[in-house]
Amino acid sequence: MEQVIGPFTQIVTFKQTALKGPLQASDMGIVEDAGVRVDSGVIVEVGPFERLVKNKASPQVMEISGSHVLMPGLVDCHTHMVWAGSRAADFERRNSGLSYQEILASGGGILDTVKWVGQATKGNLKEDLHQRILRHQSDGVTTQEIKSGYGLDAENELKMLEVIHEVNREVKVDLIPTFLGAHVCPKGYERADYLDYLLAEVAPKAKLLADRADAFIEAEAFPVHLAKPYLMAMKNLGFDLTLHADQFSSGGAALAILMGAKSADHLEATTSKDIALFGTSNTVAVVLPGASLGLGMAFAPTRALLNAGACLAIASDWNPGSAPNGDLLAQCGILAAHQKLTTAETFSGITFRAAHALGLTDRGRLASQYLFDAIAFPTHDYREILYQQGTLKPDMLWKKGDLLIKSTN
Repeated sequence: MEQVIGPFTQIVTFKQTALKGPLQASDMGIVEDAGVRVDSGVIVEVGPFERLVKNKASPQVMEISGSHVLMPGLVDCHTHMVWAGSRAADFERRNSGLSYQEILASGGGILDTVKWVGQATKGNLKEDLHQRILRHQSDGVTTQEIKSGYGLDAENELKMLEVIHEVNREVKVDLIPTFLGAHVCPKGYERADYLDYLLAEVAPKAKLLADRADAFIEAEAFPVHLAKPYLMAMKNLGFDLTLHADQFSSGGAALAILMGAKSADHLEATTSKDIALFGTSNTVAVVLPGASLGLGMAFAPTRALLNAGACLAIASDWNPGSAPNGDLLAQCGILAAHQKLTTAETFSGITFRAAHALGLTDRGRLASQYLFDAIAFPTHDYREILYQQGTLKPDMLWKKGDLLIKSTN
């Protein structure tokens, strides 16, 4: 059944906003005093509210009271939201002077979470994931990518992917699974042997649960010369590629672009040469401000990537170790201030450009034929959202036309 929803003080449509490069407010496609006509979860039209109501014979109307800004639902294109245990001890150790790499080498870090996940049941992991999804929804996230990578063996990597797959059928938001068996090398393996094990024993089964594969490209994890043949084999198995790239050292971003990966994520250590490559490639540059905040590192060169013409997405990296914050809007407000990003650039990075990093073309814009995945903020001015750095939350959220959140305040 068709429905007209509105009026909204402003609707940020991104109807014709460019997929790559810098953006200004004029690129956002803002429509004022507007509404949305929706049919079966898909947008039919966005336009002046009064006209939409008058042009539709006896329309079902959902009237919105008070000032509200409507924008596309947020897409978080890089998370690790399935985990068990806590890494609060890592945070204290880093703040006492130990590096991320030193903690990992001592058996902590990712390997500590691997131990906790191995001890957890699927039921435990599903319950925790449900709670994290609810929190993400309250922050405005309607689509989230979720990686495995805390299993590091066939049983537990598949357990994590099964959790994502099963929970995706139990919630109304969308979960996009990614196989990250090549996160770090577990004890008892040489790295080349472990990658061979993943290809022989895990990847064929993982392909039944995920269409995307990731690898952590670093000297302490999997250096370029080992990762390249593994990634080529994964591509031949039919996986789309995304890479943890250039977090502590360069090389991963260039590999991602060479391999035709959907995205290269992190990029804190990306060089000027690699920045230029993004501008001429189809690989999305995904920056993760939550990891910079959690590790006390510099932010990725976001402004330079945009100026070079990159398709730039922003994701939370929500995980128990380096990025436990998980609040995508708060991270965006902070990143925008530090990297001098316009609101258009920032919002694009968590809507249609982030969807592009996941290979999704049906969301992230409020325009005809797109899914009505949308969030409304109780304000009259879109600029308030980033200005308040995550403290202004949406009070309404729609997923495929269904109203999932409506504040009672």
